[in-house]
Amino acid sequence: MEDYIVQWVVSGVFCWTTIFLIIRNTFLKRSFDFCNRTVSIIHACLAVSMASLSVQDWRCPACPLASKSSPLQRKTLAISLSYLIYDLVCCHFDKNAALDNTIHHLVSILGIGASFIYGSGGSEMVAALWLTEISSPFLHMREILKEFGYRDTDLNLAVDIIFSVTFSLARMGGGPYLAYLTLTADNLLFIKIMAVGLQLVSAFWFYKIVRMVKYKLSRRMAPNKLA
Repeated sequence: MEDYIVQWVVSGVFCWTTIFLIIRNTFLKRSFDFCNRTVSIIHACLAVSMASLSVQDWRCPACPLASKSSPLQRKTLAISLSYLIYDLVCCHFDKNAALDNTIHHLVSILGIGASFIYGSGGSEMVAALWLTEISSPFLHMREILKEFGYRDTDLNLAVDIIFSVTFSLARMGGGPYLAYLTLTADNLLFIKIMAVGLQLVSAFWFYKIVRMVKYKLSRRMAPNKLA
């Protein structure tokens, strides 16, 4: 791994931590979770933007397959790697580290790290980053709305639905196709294993999201049935 990438990652961890502390000290009445989710929204928007700019051919966003990362792809992945490290540690400080989320972070960290070490799979990694982060702002917004007192409102339900649709299309539509491309390309075995692991975590979350949507819609329809 090149020295400048290590510098990007170390600097990134410092920057994400600083942003969190600024938000924490600005919104004193808000929870630890609110501050961390705000940082996560900032990262998601930045990651999707940089990933979109780094695509070399929109006819095949994951191409060229099993290729050396471009400078912008390496920068994009380094920034996201630094965020993943920050978030993994931050969630444990809040004692809010779910096992599935921890596994997702570790798989992503190992996958990006392997791409840097072996110098290949940059396009696939950036495409995976785009697919995994495109729904993240809505994921965190739905929880932030609850803290602002909008639990069980039409606005909260609308954000839930937008998140569910965006997640499903990206993770269960584009995700399996990207995993197929990664598995059939001349990628390292380790990167292929990471692709499968990430898709399995996405499938588990998809199952939980379907249950959540069914529960919320059934609660909304219950008063109408009684009427």
